Amino acid sequence: MSAASVEDHAAHVRRLLDPLKTRTAESVLLSDALGRVAYADVASPVDLPLFRNSQMDGYAVHSSAITTVPVTLEVAGTVAAGATGPSAVQPGTSVKIMTGAPVPEGADTIVPVEHTTAGDEHSVTIEVSRQPGDYIREQGSDVIAGTTLIHAGQLLEPRHIAVLAAVGLSHTQVRSRPRVAVITTGAELVEAGSSLRLGQIFDSNGIALASHLRSNGAEVTGVHRSSDEPADFYRIVTAAAAESELVITSGGVSMGDFEVVKDVLLPLGGQFGPVRMQPGGPQGTAVVDGVPVLNFPGNPVSTVVSFLVFARDVLREAAGLPPVPTRVAKLAADVTSVAGKRQFLRGKLEGETVTLIAGAGSHLVAAMAWADVLVDVPVEVTEMTAGSEVTVVPL
Repeated sequence: MSAASVEDHAAHVRRLLDPLKTRTAESVLLSDALGRVAYADVASPVDLPLFRNSQMDGYAVHSSAITTVPVTLEVAGTVAAGATGPSAVQPGTSVKIMTGAPVPEGADTIVPVEHTTAGDEHSVTIEVSRQPGDYIREQGSDVIAGTTLIHAGQLLEPRHIAVLAAVGLSHTQVRSRPRVAVITTGAELVEAGSSLRLGQIFDSNGIALASHLRSNGAEVTGVHRSSDEPADFYRIVTAAAAESELVITSGGVSMGDFEVVKDVLLPLGGQFGPVRMQPGGPQGTAVVDGVPVLNFPGNPVSTVVSFLVFARDVLREAAGLPPVPTRVAKLAADVTSVAGKRQFLRGKLEGETVTLIAGAGSHLVAAMAWADVLVDVPVEVTEMTAGSEVTVVPL
């Protein structure tokens, strides 16, 4: 069986997942909207400020009463933010006012408290004259009702949540997330925190894939674990497909015995074969009950590299997120690569230079944690010298 190129397999995966790009709207509470993507433009239903209010603690007056200063005025009352008070200022008088409180009718300026001298509780001396409009926030001076606050496709950050709350919205329409299930396979896998018998290992692929999915805009419908029994895997994959738009599996796709994923899905029309890459050479795809299934190899680094190379940007596009940008860096040391395979080595980026972390082994989980980029070595390259430029892919 001839091996596919990374580019050809990536194109195949993209075609398979193309339906995921069509999303529906989902209404969520603002408290749940952080990190979601706006489905449509959002217009303000109200003016901001909602009403004419004071910018300062001070006194509301008509500017004609304070053209000559100092001048002592009667204090007709007090109006606080959120409270009722005098609704109007009579000529030649003042109303004590707090920041954010509605400005009484008849007042056209605010004198800050630091520009006054209090007399008794019923009088104040104004020391500085003010112009009409000083320290008054006019209704709609920030936003007029109908103004677009959020555009469709906007990734909602705290500042966007704040403005939606300020105009009185409790919910907003967001782009639905692709619903993805994860299945790890292998009789040797046990839950982290369990006791191990000889030959068993902790299952890191399930939580790793789920974490990558969530951080790239997907909703994880479940993380499942299958034994190497075909009936067990078939039951789990059909149940996962029923609740998801995509299923991702790890393990069971190589050329050996007990390759349960391949054994079950190949008769259902699945496609399995090598891809000219390392790690992550064995790959597969299938469709179960109309739901696409991506089948990644089970070695932990191979699983993650496969996700990053083949699934991440497709899922980000479906979620309304931008692709992860690659960049060019210079090698800190010489590199050798396997002939005929596109290498994705783990590296640590420092400024414009990338240093390889550990070796190329697909079991080196710690090196993946210490790295922050994949170093993409082209398929035709077998040697690169220090200082050579390479493409690096953020992890």
